Amino acid sequence: MKRILILILFLLPFFSNAQSCNCSDNFKSLIAKIKNNYVGYKDKVNASNQQRFDVFTDSLQEIAKSSEKMKCFDICAEWLSFFKDQHIGLSFTPGKATKEEVNDFFSTAEKTAWNEKTLDAYLLRNKGRLDGIEGYWNYAPDTYKIGIVKDSTPDSDEFVGFIVGTNVPAWKNQQVKLRIKKIKGNYQLIYFRGIDHGKKFPWLIVAKDSLELGYFGVWYKSKFFTNKYEPRTLVKKSLSPSFKVLDKETDLLVIPSFAFKYKKEVDSILKKNKGLLQTSKHLIIDIRNNSGGLTSTFEQLLPYIYTNPIYTDGGVVWATPDNIKNGYDTDISGFPEQTQKKFREETEKLKAHVGELYPLYGADTIEFSHVLKNPQRVSVLMNRGSASAAEHFILRAEQSKKVTLFGQNSAGAIDYTEVVSGKISCSYFTVQYPAFRSDRIEKRPLNNIGITPGIVIPDQTSDWIDFVRTYKTAN
Repeated sequence: MKRILILILFLLPFFSNAQSCNCSDNFKSLIAKIKNNYVGYKDKVNASNQQRFDVFTDSLQEIAKSSEKMKCFDICAEWLSFFKDQHIGLSFTPGKATKEEVNDFFSTAEKTAWNEKTLDAYLLRNKGRLDGIEGYWNYAPDTYKIGIVKDSTPDSDEFVGFIVGTNVPAWKNQQVKLRIKKIKGNYQLIYFRGIDHGKKFPWLIVAKDSLELGYFGVWYKSKFFTNKYEPRTLVKKSLSPSFKVLDKETDLLVIPSFAFKYKKEVDSILKKNKGLLQTSKHLIIDIRNNSGGLTSTFEQLLPYIYTNPIYTDGGVVWATPDNIKNGYDTDISGFPEQTQKKFREETEKLKAHVGELYPLYGADTIEFSHVLKNPQRVSVLMNRGSASAAEHFILRAEQSKKVTLFGQNSAGAIDYTEVVSGKISCSYFTVQYPAFRSDRIEKRPLNNIGITPGIVIPDQTSDWIDFVRTYKTAN
């Protein structure tokens, strides 16, 4: 498949000259962009919900008429949320604006009355009675320090996380970074605000001294940084693949990303460990929190899971001028020449069918000349963070007689893919949306449902890898 892009699209740090944007015009521009280019639009807006959608749109359009620039971002993001598509999003990309101009843009963002002084007093006054997540949390040096405290509203089970120190231009002290709810002892993320203040909903894992917020990294509980943690670990988890022997029967292959830049590393690991793989009784492939990339990144892995022909669904691309220009007729210089040639041919096909839902990719069957004896068993570890191209891998893997899926449902971000980025009337805003629609939707829709594993791993299980490793001996 041509360009299955990573699920989560991060803010790009490139700035242009500052400008003022009329929210009403901007909102109308967004509606037109999505209606005329988003391949899932007619699936998501139909006779059953057209009236509700129109009322929803009109109500936001009315609010937009009198909204300032920061509020406009939230209005646009709220409208996009109607489509419940994880490949749709809005980014703040202001170009070369100064730090002061960026700061001014977000000056009206959500704030709390809490500050460092009042938090210190609260923590001292309630020592011994605090909830485990209350206190100071750091992301990385010179980025964010937040305070998390229980909402002061009586009987509230909600916690607010607010900025107490940052060097990020888009953020100021007291602005709200996240909100968390505690239900029957379990923490649930209400929302997390990204660098552009947009509401994000990553998975949340709470440990004694750390908060893992999916794609937004790990936060550590401390008012000040110590040498306990390496800065690089704090800034960004490594997305490079890894391989190791767990025991005399089991090998572990971890692939955190299928982004194209990791293809060489994946291929290299498979080549380097070919001997081990060909004698392995059990291979665990861990693709938890793998948000996607390109399907070509895992193509050399398929022979190790293969037992019978693998069917792959086809699909259509909405060949609009915007989609062709911004999603397909783009810079492909980083790809091998053979791949570039294929991309150019596909782009020419789309240009010859402008305005159509063009079947750019047909259904196909992957076949290999023989079945490898080893690994004898393959276990694929997956969770809600396994998305897009990772789900394409899961769909291929589940067809193999030697594969068992372990974990929890995948993300359900696979029905509409191939993300296109485009500007709307206010160039501060970039909207992302899919141009490709899978034919599989008709028989097996997975949007926000995900792929269900054969063996569900309970939430309370702390070591998923060991669960899978020992499962084989107990069953």
